[in-house]
Amino acid sequence: MAWARFGKKKDMPGGLWIKCESCGAMLFRKEFEQRHRVCGTCGYHFTLPARERIALTVDPGSFEERWTNLVAQDLLGFNDRVPYGEKLVATRAKTGEADAMVTGKALVKGVPCALGVMNFQFLGGSMGMVVGEKIALLCEFAVEQKLPVVLFACSGGARMHEGAVSLMQMAKTCGALQRCNAAGIPTISVMTHPTTGGVTASFASVCDLLIAEPGALIGFAGPRVIATTIKKELPKGFQRSEFLLEKGQIDRIVPRSQLRDELGRLLAYATGRDPVAVFKAQPVAVEAEAVVAAAVVPPADEAKAKKKTKAKK
Repeated sequence: MAWARFGKKKDMPGGLWIKCESCGAMLFRKEFEQRHRVCGTCGYHFTLPARERIALTVDPGSFEERWTNLVAQDLLGFNDRVPYGEKLVATRAKTGEADAMVTGKALVKGVPCALGVMNFQFLGGSMGMVVGEKIALLCEFAVEQKLPVVLFACSGGARMHEGAVSLMQMAKTCGALQRCNAAGIPTISVMTHPTTGGVTASFASVCDLLIAEPGALIGFAGPRVIATTIKKELPKGFQRSEFLLEKGQIDRIVPRSQLRDELGRLLAYATGRDPVAVFKAQPVAVEAEAVVAAAVVPPADEAKAKKKTKAKK
C-alpha cells in the first residue's frame, strides 16, 4: 500500500497548489485562477499580471494597444552584478513585454477610455523612462480624443537603474495629468498591491478619483523602513488601503470581482452616460485564460499594416 501511495504521489503533476501569502492556506491553483488570483479563505488579492488585468477589466476584443515600440536605454551603463542592458533583454524575453507599462484604448462596459496598466512582473513594475513616456503619450491621446483616463498602478517605485532620469518621470507624469485636468478630462487611478515609492508620490495619487483594491500596500517608504527610522510601533494596518480610506487618502476600496462594474459606472458618470444601463452591460467571462487572448487585439499600427498587406495581395 505504501508503495502504491508513493507511486500516485510521484505521478501527480506539480504546481497544482499555491500557498496564500497572507493566511498561509493552500489554494487549488485552478480555482485560484478562476477567482482572479484572490484567496478564497481570507480574500487576499495577489498581484495580477498586466495582460490578465486588462482582460478582466475591458470588454472582450476592445483593447487596442499603442506605443509598443518604446524601449528603455541603459544611459548610465548601470551595473548591479548584471548590467542593466542585459537585464532588460532578459526581462523582455521572460515577460514578453517591452517594459512595465501597457497602454492603449479600450471599452469598459461599453464606455471608451484611455487605459494604462503597470506590470509588476517587469522589474517590479518600476517606473523608468518608458513608463513615464507612455503615460504622457496616453494623456495627450486622451485630450485629443476626449477620453477619460484609467491608470492601474502596481509598482515598487522609480527604477534605480536609470538614476535621475527615472525620478524625472514623477514630474513628467504629474504634468501630463495636469494637462488632462486643464482640458476637463476625468482621470481615475486604481492602486493595487503593491503601489509604493515614486509611483505613489506621482501619478497614482494625483488623479481625480483614487480607488484601491482590498489590502493593497500603498505608501512611499515601506513600513519597516518607517518603523526603524522613527523607532516606534506603527498602527495596525498601516499603509494598507483600509487604513488610507479611513484617513481620507483614497476615495474607495473595490474588490477585484466588482472592479469592472464599478469602473464602468464611474466612467459613465464622467462621460454623461446612463450609469444604470452601463452597470447592466454583459459581464466579462470568468476564466482569465479564456479572456486574455480575446481581449487583446493587435496594436493600431500593426492592424493597419496587415490590412495594407492583404489589399496588395
